[in-house]
Amino acid sequence: MNVLGIETSCDETGVAIFNTDAGLVAEALHSQVDLHALYGGVVPEIASRDHIRCLLPLIEQVLAAAGVDRPDAIAYTAGPGLVGALMVGSGMANGLGLAWNCPIIAVHHMEGHLLAPMLEDDAPEYPFLALLVSGGHTMLIAVRELGDYTVLGTTLDDAVGEAFDKTAKLLGLGYPGGPALALLAEDGDDSAYVLPRPMLNQEGFDFSFSGLKTAVMLEVKKVRDAGMLDACRADIAASFQRAAVDTLVGRTLRAAKAENLQRIVVAGGVGANVLLRRDMTARFDGEVFYPRLEFCTDNGAMIAVAGALRLADASAATEIRAQARWSLNTLSAPGTTLALA
Repeated sequence: MNVLGIETSCDETGVAIFNTDAGLVAEALHSQVDLHALYGGVVPEIASRDHIRCLLPLIEQVLAAAGVDRPDAIAYTAGPGLVGALMVGSGMANGLGLAWNCPIIAVHHMEGHLLAPMLEDDAPEYPFLALLVSGGHTMLIAVRELGDYTVLGTTLDDAVGEAFDKTAKLLGLGYPGGPALALLAEDGDDSAYVLPRPMLNQEGFDFSFSGLKTAVMLEVKKVRDAGMLDACRADIAASFQRAAVDTLVGRTLRAAKAENLQRIVVAGGVGANVLLRRDMTARFDGEVFYPRLEFCTDNGAMIAVAGALRLADASAATEIRAQARWSLNTLSAPGTTLALA
């Protein structure tokens, strides 16, 4: 079966075709980075309008590339995310589902990230521990089977990707800030500044990055007042990145040990960070799995494969479903009731 995946949760328009026998056969992605760079962050209304502009042409492009007239099912991101952006994808999925008389599948955005490594030849087997790290989420999830998820920890304030972006802004770097900061950090000394590793040695598996961000802000103020920001920028970037990665890896390893899990999946936009990948692989005794770099950020392929794995949840197109907040804990095995709550 050919499953069309549609991703419009934020500022990336992603479309893909996943075949249940052949795997991923076609995919396309449109990024809105240039549109939002002027504002230093995503503007929801601009994001929604650009999804409207380019979604249907991308669908036509992907269907042509796959040699498919119409898919057997349509999977779309129903949440969490920006409601206006989600409604564009949901409206398109429902409209095409009615026009083509094919079923649709509402996909949880974070489950899409969690399942992105299933696109690879060396896909992980269940069970595993998932570290989902992005601009909006930092989560540790025990994954026993598809739909059997236990959220062990989440961020109490800023997500790690948000902390990267805000630190980059403090350093005067461009948008998106995370990749720019990681690039700058390559030229810095990561031991130049002593920064906190928030909650690293505390019980539980939650995260907090607001204190780290504040510590960086104070250091930036000191060097700026001394007229030395340009000379110290790379060292600050490297020291911040080291502190953030130490925190992520340390909490993840502790959770893996507590849950007796021998496999770790790292996914989400921050999952592309080279230092995070290197340290996680080096410090964990078991197996670590990552999506390929282009599938770390939002994309249609992860939604298509999630839809293919949830074909039992397919239903007729009846209503536009978009949920700004949607807990992974509400998901269940395919073929059972899928709650948008």
